[in-house]
Amino acid sequence: MLMCLASALVGVVVFLKKESLLGETLSHASYPGVILGVVASGSWLIGNQEWTSFLTLAGAFATSLLGLWCIHLLVEKAGVHPDSALCFILATFFGIGLTIASVVQFTHTVLYRQSLAYLYGQAATMTDIHILIYGLLSLAVIVVVILFYKELQILTFDRDFAKSIGIPAHRMDLLLFVLIVLAVVLGIRSVGVVLMSAMLIAPAVAARQWTHRLSFMMGLAGIFGIVSGFLGNYLSVELGDYVARRYPSSRMAFPTGPMIVVVATAICLVSLAFAPERGLLARLLRVAYFRNRCCQENLLKAMWRMGDAKDVALSQVRKHHTGYFFYLKWLMKRLVHNGWVELKGGNYRLTSDGMRRAGHIVRLHRLWEVYLAHYLGVGVEGAHRSAEEMEHILTPELEEELIQLCKNLQIDQMKPGNAS
Repeated sequence: MLMCLASALVGVVVFLKKESLLGETLSHASYPGVILGVVASGSWLIGNQEWTSFLTLAGAFATSLLGLWCIHLLVEKAGVHPDSALCFILATFFGIGLTIASVVQFTHTVLYRQSLAYLYGQAATMTDIHILIYGLLSLAVIVVVILFYKELQILTFDRDFAKSIGIPAHRMDLLLFVLIVLAVVLGIRSVGVVLMSAMLIAPAVAARQWTHRLSFMMGLAGIFGIVSGFLGNYLSVELGDYVARRYPSSRMAFPTGPMIVVVATAICLVSLAFAPERGLLARLLRVAYFRNRCCQENLLKAMWRMGDAKDVALSQVRKHHTGYFFYLKWLMKRLVHNGWVELKGGNYRLTSDGMRRAGHIVRLHRLWEVYLAHYLGVGVEGAHRSAEEMEHILTPELEEELIQLCKNLQIDQMKPGNAS
């Protein structure tokens, strides 16, 4: 849970700076340090679990920083594109780590098995000393985020402004990179090198769907991270016990690291789907509502052109609607419910409110056409197609500007009888 909290807080800044691949790169760059740390601790301090953890994390921290320095050299000195540099360092350092591991596999078999815990994560073998180590590292991340919150906020959203007010951008970048490395070092023991980037990004992506404020986003990301850490551990144990009881012959296991990532991913997917403003469901509902409104306004416009006080049969209205017949009937019921259309003897007629609304829609259409044709030189067909879309979204402020530009036109030449 400490690991997930710290990773989520750092991941918010990484996500907002659009450097998500950086976490993936640094987590893979830590693997050579993990192998060297395990080998060093096993060779010099056999049986000392505390020093083994310390040297392993120190090695991971060192090679991650080395990978970060190499990225900086490639981007700033060699002119390599940042994405290319990240991919190159990721593959190179991970390949070096695997090469060293392939040697250690035969020379130090026991140590090699210990190093696998950092590759895929193995929370079950963690001891009390890890609480102290991870607690101190998490505290360091939280303290830095709190102390330099304003600087991180300004640098994240407006780097030029930050420089103009005297914020040391390069020092803050270095501090942020150290935080990212710390977060990676925190997570590789329980989640693993391969999956660590997910714990940086998933809580941040989930939190972004619920708020537009950085402080709330960090708080939500921290909560999502803690919940992921707790439920990942809990489900790992409970699901393993359930499968063992239900299927005694099965050897299915639910490792803690992957389960933490699965829970974080589930939270992220729920947020992406059901967040009230940015969620997929909310967006689909807004799109459906807008399309329904456009269809209703188009029907009002079509009836208005047929004649203000004329009864119109549903078959006539259908000529102006390309959707399903049942959808058309539902739209007409909505128009009746809104008081814009009345139903008499099986035919439809615009009410006074309906005539005013339909006339206003046509007026917006004409104003936009005149603006495009006379001020921008757009052809008739192009102006008409654009006006068909714009008439539904023009705000009162834009309407007032168009009225002034078009000299407050009052006559619709397309209206039968040139009615105003």
